Amino acid sequence: MAKISRLLRTPAALRQLRSFWRGYINWRFLPSWPAVPRGKSTHDETNPLRSFFDSRTVGPGIWKWVHYFDIYHRHLNRFRGQKPRILEIGVYSGGSLDMWQEYFGKGCQIYGADIEPSCRAYEREGVKILIGDQSKRDFWRDVKSELAPLDVVIDDGSHVPEMQITSLEELLPHLNPGGVYICEDIHGTLNPFAGYAAGFSENLHACEGGGDNLQDNERRIVFKATPFQSEIHSVHFYPFVTVVEKNTSPLTELVCPKHGTQWQPFLR
Repeated sequence: MAKISRLLRTPAALRQLRSFWRGYINWRFLPSWPAVPRGKSTHDETNPLRSFFDSRTVGPGIWKWVHYFDIYHRHLNRFRGQKPRILEIGVYSGGSLDMWQEYFGKGCQIYGADIEPSCRAYEREGVKILIGDQSKRDFWRDVKSELAPLDVVIDDGSHVPEMQITSLEELLPHLNPGGVYICEDIHGTLNPFAGYAAGFSENLHACEGGGDNLQDNERRIVFKATPFQSEIHSVHFYPFVTVVEKNTSPLTELVCPKHGTQWQPFLR
């Protein structure tokens, strides 16, 4: 802890902290967008997840923020019909298990994890229920020993930041290449999970093990990919949601070629 405390007092850490607060406070430079009339829909009308939700008037309940459906569809559409392996943390009334099974199509395998044993009632062909506490690393280790690597994880469980962090740390390494991890219901400014995810995403910007190659325009600037950059494709932030996507194959380097002949007025 003493070492971490010293690191936090370094000039680089202090500059980053000042930038964080500057961004947090000074959002008002953004333009004012025209107000959307109350009741007017702004979602993709062709989104099958939203259509499924809107048609669910009876039966097992689904409780979601409506803007989530476009986020889901944007990041998960490529798995449809590919027989993916899906884990949703938080079963509740079981309705979202129906939604995922319909969305991903025949041959998909859905897993639902919940702390409530009665959720086993939702188990059926193509849907397996896992009972345990998402805050317990031993539970996730047992899950990983039982299940083959997953393609998608959706955390709609406790909504407690520390539990969300534990689940991410345990399950992100268990995702297949190209996998997607979605953590939802991240509520409140300065939410600890949001802060964790922001710090996590900083690793995407590392510049290590390389530099300028002045005699080779096709490899003018090259940096060796860090282990993090090799594994993680991107981190996305939305209202109440963070999405982490993994690379489909390991990234070995980041290359910046130089094409063209005219570089005035600054470069030669």
